[in-house]
Amino acid sequence: MSITAVPRGAHLTRRLIQLYVGLALYGASAALLVRAGLGLEPWGVLHQGLAERTGLSIGVVSIIVGAAVLLLWIPIRQRPGLGTVSNVFAVGIAMDGTLALVPDVHGLAAQIAVLVAGVVVNGIATGLYIAARFGPGPRDGLMTGLHLRTGRSIRLVRTLIEVAVVATGFLLGGTLGAGTVVYALAIGPLAQFFLRFFAVGGKPAEETGAGEETGAGGGAIEEGAVASAPENGDATVTARTPEQAILPQ
Repeated sequence: MSITAVPRGAHLTRRLIQLYVGLALYGASAALLVRAGLGLEPWGVLHQGLAERTGLSIGVVSIIVGAAVLLLWIPIRQRPGLGTVSNVFAVGIAMDGTLALVPDVHGLAAQIAVLVAGVVVNGIATGLYIAARFGPGPRDGLMTGLHLRTGRSIRLVRTLIEVAVVATGFLLGGTLGAGTVVYALAIGPLAQFFLRFFAVGGKPAEETGAGEETGAGGGAIEEGAVASAPENGDATVTARTPEQAILPQ
């Protein structure tokens, strides 16, 4: 069994910097997608729709939704980490801060440029905060927790959650468009690349060779080792890391 967890205390300062820089950039990237006006990432569609209905800022809505999703961890017995709790607040604050600084974008060429910048920065941010290994964000932890408890594949659980989120957000007035498709297609490869680039010790997550249908530790099992019970009753343990569970399989 190959487990790629970073030893406790190793490179702690670098990991903390990665975590908070990554979360700040994630919020900034989400704000850039809003300014581009060509479509948001799935959860961004929901946040924007709720912001339109409530009159709250999209960053505040992101914080409220993140806290609500975190409560859903209780029945599926997920355990939050520092990165999980920090994600709830840091992303929303950075998002509102960036929206206050970046003006509206006019003209298709400028919108496309801001969209591309937002998607790329989002990939960098994802690589930074996941590679820091302080636990997944609330939304990612919900996905990996449901995968672990139901035995359904990450692909199916992720798809069902994001379809429900996008549909709800769109009905509430969130922006769904070409940018949503671009984000969906690009974020996996970008995040995979930047996870390798920002890895703190150990091998990149995908090199452990874990299969899609095995359990995912996510935030619940720090080392990423998950027991799975095949039909013959012999339990086996497969190494999986949060990166493998979170990224599209």
